Amino acid sequence: MLIPHDTRIALDTVVDLMNTAPQGDRDDELVDVPSLRTFVRAHDISDVGTLDEDDLRAVQEVRARFAAVFAAQDTRIATTLINQLVAAAGTTPQLTNHDGYDWHVHYFAPGASVADHLGADCGMALAFIIVAGEQERLRRCEAPDCGRAFVDLSRNRSRRYCDSRTCGNRLHVAAYRARRKEAAG
Repeated sequence: MLIPHDTRIALDTVVDLMNTAPQGDRDDELVDVPSLRTFVRAHDISDVGTLDEDDLRAVQEVRARFAAVFAAQDTRIATTLINQLVAAAGTTPQLTNHDGYDWHVHYFAPGASVADHLGADCGMALAFIIVAGEQERLRRCEAPDCGRAFVDLSRNRSRRYCDSRTCGNRLHVAAYRARRKEAAG
């Protein structure tokens, strides 16, 4: 699946945003304005301005809406959710080149809030996945104690874990040990 650079960045951003949510024994990583500021800086989100508590609440709401898209079992449901996200963000497509990046499309209006920025750009990235007929690539880690979000960009859509070096390896080692224990009887 060919994904343009800016769409890939937006997909990585939506996954990282979703993975800031509390889950299992993991605490919420987006609990205050400084943590939001850190997220914005880490993802090079441009044209954001000063952040405040209203921005934090709005981004947490957008995060929950993205989680609903990943959880949608039906393309029509996912499509409705994405359309609502993008419409709420006041999508205004514009070609731009900045910060060393070649021409690409921003879907948010100049001066938009960080929540609208994320809703528009990340929502459109998810829309492209749906249009390509690839909704099944929007996944959650199958490790029982994880559940982190990821986009399966493997050629054969076979990725099951958010990170094969951690979750995948841990489960494979556990299965191996269980087989050895059973064989030893």
